[in-house]
Amino acid sequence: MASTDPLAPVSRALALTRAAMVVERAAQALWLPVSLAMLGGVAWAFGLHARLPGDAALWVTGALVVAILGTLGMGLWRFRWPTRAEAVARLDRTLPGRPLAALLDAQAINTADAASRGLWAAHVARMTERARAARPVPPAPHLARRDPYALRLVALTGVAVALLFAAPAQNGALGVYPGAAGAASGPSWEGWITPPAYTGRPGLYLNEIERDAFEVPQGSRVILRFYGPPGALTLEQSLDLGVQGDETGQALEFDARRSGRLAILGPNGREWRVTVAPDAVPTITGGPVSRGRGGVLELPFDVTDDNGATLGEAVITLDLAALDRRFGLIPDPEPRDPLVLALPMPMSGPRTAFSETLREDLSLHPWANLPVRIRLSATDAAGQTGESPEITAILPGRRFFEPAARALIELRRDLLWNRLNARRSAQLMRAILYNAEDRFTYEQAPVLIRGAVAFIETRLDGDGFTPEARDELAARLWDLALLLEEGELANARERLRRAQDRLDEAMRNGASPDEIAELMDELREATRDYMQMLAEQMPEEGDQSDQRDRGQRESQTITQSQIQELMDQIQQLMEEGRMDEAADLMAQLNALLENLQMQRGEGGEPMPGGEAMEGLGDTLNQQQGLADETFRNLQEQFGENGEPGKDEAQAQEELARRQRDLAEQLREQQLGEMPGEGTEEADQGLDRLEEAQRAMEGAAEALEEGDMQRALERQAEAMDALREGLRNFREAAEADRRERASTEDGQRQADGEGAGRDPLGRQRGEAREGDRFGSVVPGLDPRDRARELMDEIRRRLAERERPEDERDYLDRLIERF
Repeated sequence: MASTDPLAPVSRALALTRAAMVVERAAQALWLPVSLAMLGGVAWAFGLHARLPGDAALWVTGALVVAILGTLGMGLWRFRWPTRAEAVARLDRTLPGRPLAALLDAQAINTADAASRGLWAAHVARMTERARAARPVPPAPHLARRDPYALRLVALTGVAVALLFAAPAQNGALGVYPGAAGAASGPSWEGWITPPAYTGRPGLYLNEIERDAFEVPQGSRVILRFYGPPGALTLEQSLDLGVQGDETGQALEFDARRSGRLAILGPNGREWRVTVAPDAVPTITGGPVSRGRGGVLELPFDVTDDNGATLGEAVITLDLAALDRRFGLIPDPEPRDPLVLALPMPMSGPRTAFSETLREDLSLHPWANLPVRIRLSATDAAGQTGESPEITAILPGRRFFEPAARALIELRRDLLWNRLNARRSAQLMRAILYNAEDRFTYEQAPVLIRGAVAFIETRLDGDGFTPEARDELAARLWDLALLLEEGELANARERLRRAQDRLDEAMRNGASPDEIAELMDELREATRDYMQMLAEQMPEEGDQSDQRDRGQRESQTITQSQIQELMDQIQQLMEEGRMDEAADLMAQLNALLENLQMQRGEGGEPMPGGEAMEGLGDTLNQQQGLADETFRNLQEQFGENGEPGKDEAQAQEELARRQRDLAEQLREQQLGEMPGEGTEEADQGLDRLEEAQRAMEGAAEALEEGDMQRALERQAEAMDALREGLRNFREAAEADRRERASTEDGQRQADGEGAGRDPLGRQRGEAREGDRFGSVVPGLDPRDRARELMDEIRRRLAERERPEDERDYLDRLIERF
């Protein structure tokens, strides 16, 4: 007989869901008393009740029983058996469209209508089909909300630990691990060997080692635990001299230092032959020492270690035996600690074998450019240190090419070598100042050198030349040498000349490849600035309406890329040691730069504000003249007793008056027409002129007060502001010229102007063979030059007395071309 229960298709899922609700509500009601009961069982398994004094164990047990019974009663009182309707509702919520509720419904209207009954039957069939997809709903007690302190998890963890480790010897009854199980019938033991962490090796559990011999890293920790009556088990070992243990002798620990025997004597004892793998000492090698750009020490080194090095050091000491003891190096050096540098270590990856390079700028150290001995060391995690063979080298440091700067650096070295050189250094500085008019690239160098002389002599006559005073003076001399070497040259032409002189000095004295690269970079930068200066000055120089020599100028045009190519050739020749040929090309480059002419802009209309620019240029020249006179007066003042005489005071008053007149002249010039008025560049130029005017007025006040040093500083500020202002106005005029040129570009194209050359001065539509052959000399046929070079190569190749290496190189050149 067919069932009339509409929920018959989901009877199984419904029954399981109801059972899950029973489990859920039981867990919610009983979790607390069950957790308390488990905690009590854990305490009993570990014998904690036996450790409580007096009757405390009874009171604790009674309180625990009361707590269990109380929470059990409350849980049972709150427990409610789930009804069938509750189970249906829960299961129905998991199904789309609530089909179970639909199956329990009955047709309410039109029951007599056949069509309506058919529609209801179709609805019931559809809901029945959906209900067949029902699955039992698992219990969801949500105990985490009821147990915020996770007491149930603590109890479960305690039970698990008790089952594994509770010892019968401590009145526990749940111990099932091998040692405890053995203790039930007699003494037992456990043992572990833990290698050092830095080895990365896993630990060993001695109870599971079946073989009679094994290997462990040196320094591994051996840990033994004996269970049972004291003395039932004993240890014999030859791995270490001493063993650490507790008062009972049941807990023992020691380190495996050497290979030997490890034995546990007694019931269930074991014996092994333990091989201790020694921890190798790190090995480190280094060298050779090289000089990097800017005089930086570069020392490559290699480190290997079986477990990885943790740190390294380089110890540098002075090599007195290899030193040429002349001049300021004749006295014995003052005691100085060895120079210790930390070696760089890899930031990531293994440190068992790696290569690194120590880079350190030691130019300021007293031993810079002197012979030294270097010893490298590497240390591993075990504290073992390995050292490299001693390296002898010249300690790299910055090299100075300007004669006065080089002399001051040598005197600085002598002062740091021994303070006994102080008086000699002062005398040599006075010699440097003799007849030194216009010999220094830095105008204030004589004043600073005289100050250094006074600094030494006043201390020699007073409290003495202390180490602190020596170090202070050494810092001053270093800064002055840098100013002399690098200069504060605002003029690009002068910077170019200085770069050429420095490179020429390097050619004569020999220089390393790094020094050559550094000097060539300086020459490239100075050349670029020089050509930019010429380009900026184009609108201000010459008569733009004069076109008679235009064709000749265009024929002598040289581009920046051609100059760059020539400088690359010079650098290559120097690096190959062919200094004579490099010097010839250098002379050719110098001649080209001296006679360099840049193409002028098109058009002949005068530049707006040109007269104002000329006036500002005159003002700058006048300010330069006033600064020179102020500096000469300062020199004369230092040459006497430091106090100005009557004539000098009158000269200062005259300088102050002229300085104020110049400031007033600049103020009036600001009221005139300036290039690019209304543009941002022109506004910036006016701001710079106002700064220059204020600096001039400050210089006049300083001159009136007799403060020559402050006057020089204000005058320098005025000149800097004037130069910035001129640059701003020049940019404004150039922008104005480009704007006018762009409006006339269409007309110029129609008239055919500029069709002969492109903006870089190159012929349009013609293949320039000189560019293909790398010619950088205007007017020189590259084919002729190539033939000359090939003839010279063949001539040298035919000379049998030349070295074999050179002839091989020439032969490769012939094959290449």
